[in-house]
Amino acid sequence: MLERHEIETFLAVADELHFGRAADRLLVSRARVSQTVSKLERRIGAPLFERTSRRVSLTPLGRRLRDDVAEPYRAVLDGFARATAAARGVAGVLRLGVLGAYGNEILDVLDLFRARHPDCEVQIREIHFADPFEPLRTGDVDVAVMWLPVREPDLTVGPTVGTDAVVVAVSARHRFAGRESVSMEELADEVTVQPGVGSAPSYWIEAHAPRVTPSGRPIPAGPDAATVHELFSIVSAGLAISYAGRHGARYYAHPGLVFVPLAEDPRTEWALVWHTSGENERIKAFARAAEDALAQRPPAED
Repeated sequence: MLERHEIETFLAVADELHFGRAADRLLVSRARVSQTVSKLERRIGAPLFERTSRRVSLTPLGRRLRDDVAEPYRAVLDGFARATAAARGVAGVLRLGVLGAYGNEILDVLDLFRARHPDCEVQIREIHFADPFEPLRTGDVDVAVMWLPVREPDLTVGPTVGTDAVVVAVSARHRFAGRESVSMEELADEVTVQPGVGSAPSYWIEAHAPRVTPSGRPIPAGPDAATVHELFSIVSAGLAISYAGRHGARYYAHPGLVFVPLAEDPRTEWALVWHTSGENERIKAFARAAEDALAQRPPAED
């Protein structure tokens, strides 16, 4: 009979097609992963993976085993999670704060959480980058999805839920609009929107929207914007350009707005954040769903 760690190891390697990444995901050594897979192959009597110095791929038998095992195994885990949640009383309402449209990027987390905890209602609350942490401190939201870093002593940073490229949003009439990319050094000649003017800490804003170029040239400050909608309205009107997440191109695209990649390809990491003193079983269950959903995602494409 297979042991749980053997199934988990096989599925991790089948998902990642890389022994090192599978080991990182399972928090074990690469040697442990290799030993477990070899033991499993000996028990079955045939190779499950084809290994070369450059790549790892599933054999036909390995693909069949993955298809036969993956869904039932995850169903078993979900069943135990639901039973545990019922015992712990994961019910009621979970208020999830999201910045702009980023909630659409974690639908897999929401789906998994709702499947595991049908008695817990998820309510979406929009939060703004002018005052991102206050809703957590007042209890208006239980957990929020926001970009990192978050260095607030009263807040807990939970699992990462995604990584997004930082791009530049410009008016369709702007000189950058037809470009394939722009350099951050070129932003020193442009006026940029000031997001989050309010109580948002400067370190948090500048992690996503730097105020100087890589060589140290200042980037001129333009109009203030308290919300995502204000920001894109200013940009569309041609009053300034702005940093933006690449996901914005999918959810805010319209004829007057263009999203242009930055040549340096900066990235922003997003994670769950909650008020430490307000942590409860609903929040912990949502964090577990985020970790499990992230582990099930296919590798991101650049």
